[in-house]
Amino acid sequence: MLFSEILGLAHIKSYLTTSVERGRIPHAQLFVGPSGSGTLPMAIAYAQYILCQNTGGENTGGNSSCNIKFDHLAHPDLHFAYPVATNDKVKKHPTANHFAEEWRTFINDNPYGSIFDWYLSLGIEKKQGQIGVDEALDVVKKLSLKSYEGGYKVMLIWMANKMNIAASNKLLKLIEEPPEKTVFILITEDEEQLIQTIRSRCQVLHFPPLGEQVIKDALKASENLSDTEALKIAHQANGDYSKALHLLHHDGGDEQFEDWFIQWVRTAFRAKGNKSAVNDLISWSESIAGSGRETQKRFLNYCLDFFRQALLLNYNAEDLVFLQPKTNGFKLKNFAPFIHGGNIMDISNELQDAIYHIERNGNAKIILTDLSIKLTRLLHKKVS
Repeated sequence: MLFSEILGLAHIKSYLTTSVERGRIPHAQLFVGPSGSGTLPMAIAYAQYILCQNTGGENTGGNSSCNIKFDHLAHPDLHFAYPVATNDKVKKHPTANHFAEEWRTFINDNPYGSIFDWYLSLGIEKKQGQIGVDEALDVVKKLSLKSYEGGYKVMLIWMANKMNIAASNKLLKLIEEPPEKTVFILITEDEEQLIQTIRSRCQVLHFPPLGEQVIKDALKASENLSDTEALKIAHQANGDYSKALHLLHHDGGDEQFEDWFIQWVRTAFRAKGNKSAVNDLISWSESIAGSGRETQKRFLNYCLDFFRQALLLNYNAEDLVFLQPKTNGFKLKNFAPFIHGGNIMDISNELQDAIYHIERNGNAKIILTDLSIKLTRLLHKKVS
């Protein structure tokens, strides 16, 4: 993968290539940022720069046969680990090796894809994938072998926050003291979900959201959009190229999430002292609980963004507002006054608690019903 194919992030490209050329390659690095910012393609390009001995800041001019292998993601010294779960193809003990073909297709089709996009490609969108102890044993086995081409070996762990405790403990010593010329690249959207002992052994590199102009230019070049259309989508994408593509193709689920959210807050407004509205909230909770846990978590994160956007609009920060609801009869400017300094922290904390409990297999119906009743009180809370 060429660095020139990766959107923006010139300072990170320069830092990574310079560190290789100076022979200062950390044995363990942690790339932190949303998938739509380019963490995965950057990690692959960086691995290629190391393994193929490229120079000049680009993945050309080095070992040509090595670069060709990377074009097909088939270099024997590049290893991957990523969240998986059982599906129609693999009934038990799933590991990355079982889904290597699907993984290559996923990267070729959408290197900026999210973890939910990956789950969709495997048909496991209603499950929670993980990197388990079986995967950790495979990682140990792969890295115990000598390098195929006599140079470095690279282990790229995508969505490393999905490692369970058993896998994390199994890999801890290996990440701390890997074999000679072995490089770990861990990728995560939330470093706080990684155990501290692993985080402390990695050099952390944070990826910022992509600039509006970068996304706009990419959409114009790849999707043949007009300047106005590209700018509108780039603004709504909020620095996430994957979200920009979903907005363009109307396949990201935001339309459904908007319907759920607006139905939710309207019912919550009516529910104070209204028994029938409380019953409607319970019915709403049952409906959302019928979707998969990953969908529930994505929806609650969407709600977090919606409330934050309303807060920004309420405090006259219009330049930072990218959300544009499409539901007839619902205007963000009319909703915004109800989200303020007196309730935003409580709303945010309740949503994050709900995400936490759903991720840990709590009863979704109970969690969402409890959240809904609390929202009824918080929406009527006055500015302190």
